[in-house]
Amino acid sequence: MGSHGLTGLEIAGTLIEGLGLRIMVDSNPQKPRNMPRAYVSRRLHFNAAHRLHNPEKSDEWNTEKYGKCNSANWHGHNYVLEVVVAGTPEPDTGYVIDLGLLKRIVEERIIEKCDHANLNLDVDFLNGILTSTENLAIAFWNELADAIPTGELFAVRLWETERNMVEYRGEESSE
Repeated sequence: MGSHGLTGLEIAGTLIEGLGLRIMVDSNPQKPRNMPRAYVSRRLHFNAAHRLHNPEKSDEWNTEKYGKCNSANWHGHNYVLEVVVAGTPEPDTGYVIDLGLLKRIVEERIIEKCDHANLNLDVDFLNGILTSTENLAIAFWNELADAIPTGELFAVRLWETERNMVEYRGEESSE
């Protein structure tokens, strides 16, 4: 017996047993089968400056909420961006997505625009966005979601420091 109480191979459909072997034969070839799902990730790095400042609030409020991150002279981070794509490996290549292609997409859509930039001033798709790590992860998702040609964008993970990371999975909150 296998670890799940099976004595042999099971495939969706009709069960055939004999000689200590259990085989499920597919009686409906049109019925979708559960396919293996793999998660592929690529990490890239970029350096950028930003300022956490809510223009709708007073300077005192911003200083209290953001501390040094509200400095009028900006501050910078060595960001690590990880993009995760999920899907079924393609039979001919074994890939969910070609990692070289994923790297090029992330470089073109995110890294080239953000690396050595002021995120508040220089990046078009961040215009008007409070550049917290949470909002950056969401904005990066929005830049990438329609550009992934195979599989589906599963997660965007952004490390602002070695200790601080945000993960966004394209979900909406019910709050």
